Amino acid sequence: GALMLSVSSANVYPHSYNYALFLTSFFFVQMMKFAWDNYKLYALGKNELRPLTKNGHIGNMFGGLRGATVIDALDTLYIMELEEEFQEAKKWVEKSFDLNVNGEASLFEVNIRYVGGLLAAYYLTGEEMFKSKALELGEKLLPAFNTPTGIPRGVINLGSGMSWSWGWASAGSSILAEFGTLHLEFLHLTELSGNPVFTEKVMNIRKVLNRIEKPQGLYPNFLSPVTGNWVQHHVSIGGLGDSFYEYLIKSWLMSDKRDAEAKKMYDDALEAIEKHLVKKSAGGLTYIAEWRGGILDHKMGHLACFSGGMIALGAEHAGGEQKQQHMDLAAEITHTCHESYSRSDTKLGPEAFRFDSGTEATATRLSERYYILRPEVVESYLYMWRLTHDPKYRQWGWEVVQALEKHCRVEAGYSGIRDVYTTTPNHDNMQQSFFLAETLKYLYLLFCEDDVLSLEDWVFNTEAHPLPVNHTNFKAKAIEIRACI
Repeated sequence: GALMLSVSSANVYPHSYNYALFLTSFFFVQMMKFAWDNYKLYALGKNELRPLTKNGHIGNMFGGLRGATVIDALDTLYIMELEEEFQEAKKWVEKSFDLNVNGEASLFEVNIRYVGGLLAAYYLTGEEMFKSKALELGEKLLPAFNTPTGIPRGVINLGSGMSWSWGWASAGSSILAEFGTLHLEFLHLTELSGNPVFTEKVMNIRKVLNRIEKPQGLYPNFLSPVTGNWVQHHVSIGGLGDSFYEYLIKSWLMSDKRDAEAKKMYDDALEAIEKHLVKKSAGGLTYIAEWRGGILDHKMGHLACFSGGMIALGAEHAGGEQKQQHMDLAAEITHTCHESYSRSDTKLGPEAFRFDSGTEATATRLSERYYILRPEVVESYLYMWRLTHDPKYRQWGWEVVQALEKHCRVEAGYSGIRDVYTTTPNHDNMQQSFFLAETLKYLYLLFCEDDVLSLEDWVFNTEAHPLPVNHTNFKAKAIEIRACI
């Protein structure tokens, strides 16, 4: 609406532009405050808020750990300067966050949400309490690596240290995106504890992956932690594969570009993806297909939409014409993901969308039409904005905000919806913790100056928790976060 008008007339009225940006960023702060206040009121200490029934949800992903939304929200509250709310969250972590739990936890989810969230809170504030909780939790994850290959199993009992593979994963295998998305956090655990074991565990994973033969240079999604062989040849840049690739380029960036092995693995993987999986639809949309034993499945998941931002981030540092080629690819994929939003009645995108039988960028199956407040599309808008400053990315971000307010905001928080193709939404009654960690953070940063959590100094983990780049001179301290505008 009106805001957009002054945002697009930036060049004519520089003052109104700043004012519009100020209003816009203020708007995201209000969204965050609304999400947090309702969580605090109805679900504090539970993992997520159920906004329609006004109660909390615990779920079984975090093995008895509680307060997922608190830990996920800490850094967002802090950078938005919601000081009172940040103190409420910090107090809960100090007084009520219990690590002595018994239950089956996803190694991956606990690492990206809890370890990542605590690390980021420590690096932003310098508060030792966050550091000691992160290290204590990190220790509890180590038994998952006690396998013949050192590839961790996906599920761990945080009390007993017993670990096993997901029942649904192919033949007791471990999942690429899960064991491949530990690297950033574990390096920081070593950095802060002085204990090399965390780094050794993730470097060993890399060694196994380097040694094993890749079909056509691609990394399948399932690997046996016992034999160290691929279990089936399913390749995806969406769920099951996604953040493995993201952590390769980010490991290199976080090392201040010293980790050459990570960069080479990323470059080789991207080359294979470009060669085998990147396709163009009849209508001219570029997308990344999934690969099942050599047969392409022409669908792209919402989770795969992070790849536009990732490819742009990597392109920054590619040589010569490859840089432009990769920036173009990143822009095309981000455009396709925007189409998946703009072709729906709610202007929010489905969980997965297809490119076959005349359908393009739309979900064909009822089971793929839902939107659960996911961040990947706005994540790519943020990277594309920071790296190109094309105003359309802010415009697209603003479209998402308007759609969220119209279709996902309910009386007591924000809820996912079951079908993006109907404007009378059927809400799923779940305010995901990643909505506060990622979706709202990326939208806020999209309308801030580039030096608020600058990409030179920070790398976001896959839950959008900022971790500092290992500049040789970096020492943990309370970092002055600039005002947004």
